Amino acid sequence: MIHPHFDSINSPKSAPIGIFDSGVGGLSVYRHLSELMPKERYVYYADTQNLPYGNKSGDEILFLTLQAVDWLCRQGCKLIVIACNSASAYSLTTLRTRCRIPIVGLVPAVKPACEMSQTRQIALLATQATLQGQLLAQVIHEVATSKGITVHKHFEPMLVPWVESGMPIDHHVADLLIKQTQAWYQQGVDMLVLGCTHYPFFRQFLQDWIDEQHIAMTLLDSGAAIAQRVKSLLEFFGVSADGEVLDEPLKFYASSLAGDVPATARRLSQVPISFVDSDFLPINV
Repeated sequence: MIHPHFDSINSPKSAPIGIFDSGVGGLSVYRHLSELMPKERYVYYADTQNLPYGNKSGDEILFLTLQAVDWLCRQGCKLIVIACNSASAYSLTTLRTRCRIPIVGLVPAVKPACEMSQTRQIALLATQATLQGQLLAQVIHEVATSKGITVHKHFEPMLVPWVESGMPIDHHVADLLIKQTQAWYQQGVDMLVLGCTHYPFFRQFLQDWIDEQHIAMTLLDSGAAIAQRVKSLLEFFGVSADGEVLDEPLKFYASSLAGDVPATARRLSQVPISFVDSDFLPINV
């Protein structure tokens, strides 16, 4: 059992919201959270020493995620967002049975895409781990396959490195993304689900191209819906922050700050961030 720290019990309104991802992609979710709940404090943990999660086994992803959530609980978090589709796919059920605070996970926005699609053809861009997960398979069966809606699944391993390098538009990955989107459109796809937290960072680039080509395709991600879910849970439990808006609401911890992690995080989040090195201690899971 993973127990909450006393901060989340004795001072729940001022306790932080925890955010976990294998890297900096979860900052796309943080942007939605901070816009909707600017008075909250946030503790972000990036397991950069072990990324990417997308090509790991389900058992390894579960083990690493349990360690991360235990660490965030010890920071006094009152709620934790698993801002990683791969981690959510393999850990949500276990986490919710072991944790005594609310856990909010990510599931690609397949359901709203199916509800909005006019052509009954949607595309899902995600990591290999997410696409192979049982959670996604169940969602697709319930909201798509059983209703005659086709889901075109695709994994492009170069997208995350491209995002973290600043998304240069003259890079070959940008061309790959455009060609794949064009191929989907030719297949009748009218909804494209961005199923990795890194992907919303290139949403504007792709939307600009779609608009220029006069293509009828809508881009969807889960960030806004996750923020609304977190807000609803905090209000339900009566633990929403009621203080002043903070100048630096985000503390960013990482298992490794080597390389360009701080610069990449600042560029993607576009907010002041305090960076702290942090090492996990092994726990029994």
